[in-house]
Amino acid sequence: MKKSLPLLVASALALTGCSIADQAPDSAEESTPTVTIMTHDSFNVPEELVAAFEEESGYSVSTTSPGDAVAVLNQLILQQDNPTVDAVYGIDSYSTTELLNQNMLTTHDAELGSAEQYTVDSDTEGHLAPIDHGQVCVNIDNEWFDDEGLAPPETLDDLTDPAYEGLFVTTDPTTSSPGLAFLVATITDQADWQKYWQDLLANGTKIAGSWSDAYYSDFTSTGDGDYPLVLSYSSSPSAEEGRTSSALDTCTEQVEYAGVVDNAANPEGAKAFIEFMLDTDFQTSLPEEMYMYPVDDAVAVPEAWEQHAELADEPLTADLTEVAENREAWLNTWTELYENANS
Repeated sequence: MKKSLPLLVASALALTGCSIADQAPDSAEESTPTVTIMTHDSFNVPEELVAAFEEESGYSVSTTSPGDAVAVLNQLILQQDNPTVDAVYGIDSYSTTELLNQNMLTTHDAELGSAEQYTVDSDTEGHLAPIDHGQVCVNIDNEWFDDEGLAPPETLDDLTDPAYEGLFVTTDPTTSSPGLAFLVATITDQADWQKYWQDLLANGTKIAGSWSDAYYSDFTSTGDGDYPLVLSYSSSPSAEEGRTSSALDTCTEQVEYAGVVDNAANPEGAKAFIEFMLDTDFQTSLPEEMYMYPVDDAVAVPEAWEQHAELADEPLTADLTEVAENREAWLNTWTELYENANS
């Protein structure tokens, strides 16, 4: 998630390209086939689960991360003719059609079970396996608003109200998947989204380069910043024990997918790893390790999630085909709006 809480500093797959097998090499392990996964930079799996996968599958796991999910998509496209990885994880809803259009994936053949409900409609041949889901929402520092005696915003329109001038920090949609989700949500919700962004920026909204910068530096509740409103996830308040909440009318659904890269060196290992991510043990680890909801309906979320990680019943939902057709133009237009606001 571009979004793990607290910060991921002890990942078993440390996102350095090293595998667990590399930590204690011997002649047997040197011949062990490797499966290489490209992930976003918040991928985190308990060490014991990775060790179990390696023992049961016979593969060692290596990961590489170019950054946020947007960077994952861009890097994957750059190496289209000469892939260096076997599988990709972390492609979000608003990037799926773009990736499918590049014809870079082959079928995963995994049994999806209840995850079937999160599949991409246009993915008729089963190239992308849903792994987790969540909602991108505006998060509120409840204590700040209580101290100020100010009612927090409830809708996207409220964010342009002068009452909330200089209080909101979001993320750049050209570099951040939550930022892209928020941009698409505003386009879906607003009759004139360009005018909306002009008003939003004129109202003192800050654009951070990444989710972690916004959440851990700019947000008043978790950093030393000046912004009591931050773009994050509906799951984020579960880590703050009620100090924060989500403005549910601002939420938009986000699903993360995995796929097998076409012409991969180890497609069978990639398929095995996708099956591992759909397994109950991995799905159970998702809330605490990556702060996303499992796609397996049989997996229960922690009690704190039941109390603080409320999902919107009717999140803002975009047409993914329309997103794919207009994504580049929307991002270019947004960039112009942002540059004009800061010129």
